[in-house]
Amino acid sequence: MKAVGFTQYLPIENTNSLLDIEIPKPTAQGKDLLVEVKAISVNPVDTKIRAPKDKVESEPVILGWDSAGIVVEVGDEVTEFKPGDEVYYAGDITRSGSNSEFQLIDERIVGRKPKNLDFASAAAFPLTSITAWEALFERLNIDKDGKDAGKSILIVNGAGGVGSIAIQLAKLAQLKVIATASRDQTSAWCQKLGADEVISHRHDLAAEIEKIGYPNVDYILCLSHTDNHWPAMTKAIKPQGAICCIVDNEDPLDMSTLKSKSAGLVWEFMFTRSMYQTEDMAEQSKLLNNLSQLIEDGVIISTCTEVIEPINAQNLRDVHQLLEQGKAIGKIALANWG
Repeated sequence: MKAVGFTQYLPIENTNSLLDIEIPKPTAQGKDLLVEVKAISVNPVDTKIRAPKDKVESEPVILGWDSAGIVVEVGDEVTEFKPGDEVYYAGDITRSGSNSEFQLIDERIVGRKPKNLDFASAAAFPLTSITAWEALFERLNIDKDGKDAGKSILIVNGAGGVGSIAIQLAKLAQLKVIATASRDQTSAWCQKLGADEVISHRHDLAAEIEKIGYPNVDYILCLSHTDNHWPAMTKAIKPQGAICCIVDNEDPLDMSTLKSKSAGLVWEFMFTRSMYQTEDMAEQSKLLNNLSQLIEDGVIISTCTEVIEPINAQNLRDVHQLLEQGKAIGKIALANWG
């Protein structure tokens, strides 16, 4: 079967950084589904794993953690899906990825594809949606049914993939949403998604939220540059508030301000459940099914801003480069194998 992979960790400008290859088609066993991949999308995690390093793999690495496709085979322990089902999912970082014509995936982290979306639009949702949902409703413990209505949240990097979903989910929970952006185009995108206020993350965030009448905020969801924004975030968070980050810090973080405020720091990593085979692993399937219903009901709109055809190494290199330059808005999907 066709796939896009690599054995050397090279700069994306190098044509060997991602290659068109042929690999064996797998067979479904146990709780696995074999999915015919119809569309994929690209996330920053793809570029981080592929980033240059002095290492050579003996077997090709297949990236990709967003997919939509059709179930063609099921393992003997599968109970929730059957061949012919249209599905979407974000995958498992410990297994071969979605940049292949067929992929094995555990049914417990798979959801039914929204009926009103094509495969490309559906593929743009899973990783960012799981991340945003878990960050807001499971890590920060915001009540998704509105019991925290009126509380404020600062979403750093609101126009990115996760931010684009987080804005919509936070508004669904009836929060006051302050999103950050740095360009007119990204500011307009955040406003379209429902942000009440948009401020620049190129300036001091604590000062920016004070300018718009918020001395501090109840929650902060930081989706980029944890180190850079940390001093401002600890200043801006309300006493007994909470900060959730998804990007690793490079230097030690000063926790003294959080301690005096009795404020919390939590991390969100959407691969935790599949990586550790947690007892509640199937919650991701339920989450994706709940999201499908919200999409079908028109509550959540697509964050797919561009679809590129076909799926091949050249097009994937182009998208990786765009993400590395920080120029992407929303999500970019690739559809159909060339």
